[in-house]
Order: sequence, then C-alpha cells, then structure tokens
Amino acid sequence: MTERTQPRWIDSHCHIYDDRTPGGAAAALEAAREAGVEKFVVVGCDRNSSLSAIAAAQSFNDVVATVGLHPHDASHGVTSITDLLDEPGVVAIGEAGLDYHYDNSPRDIQRTAFEEQVAIANHRNLPLVIHTRDAWDDTFDILDSVGVPAKTVFHCFTGGPAELERCLERDTYVSFSGIVTFPSAVDLQAAALACPLDRMLVETDSPYLAPVPFRGKPNQPAHVATVGTAIADLRNEPVVTVATATSSNTCHVFGLT
Repeated sequence: MTERTQPRWIDSHCHIYDDRTPGGAAAALEAAREAGVEKFVVVGCDRNSSLSAIAAAQSFNDVVATVGLHPHDASHGVTSITDLLDEPGVVAIGEAGLDYHYDNSPRDIQRTAFEEQVAIANHRNLPLVIHTRDAWDDTFDILDSVGVPAKTVFHCFTGGPAELERCLERDTYVSFSGIVTFPSAVDLQAAALACPLDRMLVETDSPYLAPVPFRGKPNQPAHVATVGTAIADLRNEPVVTVATATSSNTCHVFGLT
C-alpha cells in the first residue's frame, strides 16, 4: 500500500492520561502515529481527568481535550468543571450522560448533571460527548427536553439498529469502539452495518475495551486502526473509505484542522 493510500485515522475518544496506558501518554501517542493515527481527542470525566486532558492538549499539537463530568462522578456537581471550558485546547463538553448499570451516583443526580451539561453545550455551541449505559430512554428524553446540541456524539455506542435509528433521528453521530470486534456483539455489529458513513466515528476509549486480538490487555490509541479495519471488513468496504469518512466526521464535529 502506498503512503498516499495508507489509511489515516483519528481516535475520537481516549484517556491517555490514565496510568494503565501502555508506556505512558507520550509513548502511546508515538505508537499510534506510527500506526497511522493523526489526531487524538482526549476526554475528561471529572475535574482532575479534565485537567489531565487539557495538559495533554497543551503538550502535543495533535491532541485536543474535552471537559466533562461522567455520570459516575455526577455527585461532584457540574460547577466542579465549568471553569475549565475556556482553557486552551478544549473543544467539547463531556463525557456526560447516564449510567444505570453501575449507579455510582444516584440517578436523579446523574440526570441533573446531564441536563446541565446538555444546556451548556447548547449555550456555548460546543460539541457534546455522551456516555449512556442501560439508560437509553432517559437519555433521549433529556436530549429532547433540553435540546439536542448541533454536534452530539454517542461515544462507545453499544446499541443495536433500533437505538441507532433513534440517534440518527436526532442528527447525532455514533462512535464505535473495540466492542464491535467482540464475537458476542451481534446487535452492535448490525448497527455498524446500518450506520451511514457520514454519521460514524471510531475510537479506542483506551485504556479500556481493547479490540480483538488485543482483548484482555490495556488498550491504546494505536488500536483505533484495528477498530476501523474491523468495521470496514464487516461492511465489505475499503479500509481507506472508512478511515477517510470517520476522520472527516471527527474533524467536523470537534472543529479540527
């Protein structure tokens, strides 16, 4: 494959500041660049991780940051992160949403924190990165009530075709992670087949959810190429087509050049 046609990727969601990142942030980023990954969206989940994401964006010119309050940390209150939104390198709010699988924060507090972050995204015209688990109905209800931000991403999408359709009805984007490579993820694979290319992103969510054949090991941004290639194979499309489309979509959502 010539250099001109080599797939070029963007990891639309990673946590390189996490201590489990193989080799640390700088080494993981360099390994990803060698694998054809050109840009990285490093995502905050609370104040400390948002500060770490900002530090990464200010240290590496191919990294941007998000500031968010994950549903697990909703009890901290959204005011714990809002002052960070004006920091250089910040391009979006999130990850924000609802997680009824673990319920690490009470559901009413999760809903309030999510509503507030959706409102901030609308007020500031920021992209919104959503985490939702076992909470589809409430997630859509809040989006419909508060208003769907113009650029909204369902990160680490875990639904099937029905949930995909509900996302597309609201003109949102969906981001596929290494889960799409798991043999048991039949509904998710059906969604990846059905998803229009102009609404698709790819991510690692590293250091979590390493794709096959790396499952069971800490994930890293280089593996976004494995995720994207698996989707291309599933759809019987050229890998370059998926790489180009998902990278273009990620640039559009997050305002990357």
